Amino acid sequence: MKLTYIYIAILTLLVSTSCSDILDTAPTDAVVDTEIYKSTENIETVIEGTWRYLNDTYFTYANPGYTAFMRTSDAMGNDVAVTTKYGYRDAYTFNEMINSTAYRVRSLWTLLYKVIDNTNNVIHRVDAAEGSDTDKERLKGQAKALRAFCYLNLASFYQFSYQKDKNALTVPIYTEPTTRETKGKPKASLEDIYRLILNDLNGASTLLEDYERHNKYRIDKHVVQGLLARTYLNMGLWEDAAEAAENAKEGYDLMTAEAYEQGFNDVGNAEWIWGHVQTSEQNTASYTFHYLDVSSSGSYYFSYMADPYFKDLFDPGDIRYKLFEWDGEPGREGFLRYKKFKFKSNLIGDIVYMRSAEMWLIAAEGYARAGQTAKAIEALNTLRAARKTPLYSTASGALLEEILIERRKELWGEGFALSDIIRTQRSVVRKAFLNSDGTPIQVEITTPDGEVKNVNGQGHRVVNFPDGKEFTANSPYYIFAIPDEEIRRNPNLDKN
Repeated sequence: MKLTYIYIAILTLLVSTSCSDILDTAPTDAVVDTEIYKSTENIETVIEGTWRYLNDTYFTYANPGYTAFMRTSDAMGNDVAVTTKYGYRDAYTFNEMINSTAYRVRSLWTLLYKVIDNTNNVIHRVDAAEGSDTDKERLKGQAKALRAFCYLNLASFYQFSYQKDKNALTVPIYTEPTTRETKGKPKASLEDIYRLILNDLNGASTLLEDYERHNKYRIDKHVVQGLLARTYLNMGLWEDAAEAAENAKEGYDLMTAEAYEQGFNDVGNAEWIWGHVQTSEQNTASYTFHYLDVSSSGSYYFSYMADPYFKDLFDPGDIRYKLFEWDGEPGREGFLRYKKFKFKSNLIGDIVYMRSAEMWLIAAEGYARAGQTAKAIEALNTLRAARKTPLYSTASGALLEEILIERRKELWGEGFALSDIIRTQRSVVRKAFLNSDGTPIQVEITTPDGEVKNVNGQGHRVVNFPDGKEFTANSPYYIFAIPDEEIRRNPNLDKN
């Protein structure tokens, strides 16, 4: 795997951001004023570089840009049984993300606030640049949407649900370009953060209304509507969430059964609304497949195995059911593979950010919570029909519960596990793969030489919090810590 470093030589990523000198940065104000933002053509490189920074910044092997957020969220959820081999073991055990000195805690914070600062510069400087008004609107719209995306992640992982307490203090808001002289700001409330997110996304929706993109990594009106759908869902604005989801998925058909088995590695998939493209030259984000891919010979860690009880959620006729397989390889015997993600032949893979399936599920949940049962069932069954699983009927059980289970089934490995638990104010649910008498459950495997035998099935190895207590809803263990260095260098952080 070739790891490509991203150096954006004269861009404002070099400016210290969020009043945190976590990285060794130096202000470049003179260059910013005279060169970088002189033209829309130059600002285009800022947007491109910012996107690459978000995705391809290599902190460590276990932190390849934004995909580290996705892997962390899934490791802390219900359905990924993380092995002891590398990667996200400490996130899985709930020891890492509450630790303000942990390297991943520092990396993820830095990643988001660096991107926020760069988008702030674009938003505030593009109007004065040389270039067409059309280009200025497009660049500003993409910057606003990307800033909203970052703040949505901060709101989703650094505090409990908006619906629990919208006044809860979370993280600082920065909407102006920063330098070393910028004074640190105190934590803002969730309400203030979501107000900014909505303002940015609604502004971006207007600015990008007529923009037609040529690559799915670029932000267009469909991506903006998808981000609005996620935001409204977090806020409990159910009808708005459903409407935005309907708008986002327009023109993006659900994939075929054959496409579902291809490995979730190609942005050209008809269902993908937004994704990050990987190439032989630019492939840092692909490293995440070494955790997700548990079947390709070129994969290395094989660490994101499935909880065996997760398999029980699927009907045997479901096209996703055939992706399960008990591992028979030496050292991995008895683990349950879920072969959803696979490397391409050249050991790279595009990163999925948003799919129409997610939008069908947001629409279903929004309609269900708003009391529009018929529409909710229609949206849920559209997805279920595409996955060839039994359709929901009123005799199937509680509609909302069925929708939330379908989210777990459909979005496994795409970064929604922990954020959904926080959003819905639910508890992590894990149990060891044991018989009622406490003995291991036996499973049948086939070894590489063709021998069929029974071995102990491997499931969750962590079934409670580090303090020994049972998992519970709204636990501090779910919330990401603010880095210790940020706390020390921003004395205003807790002045509210």
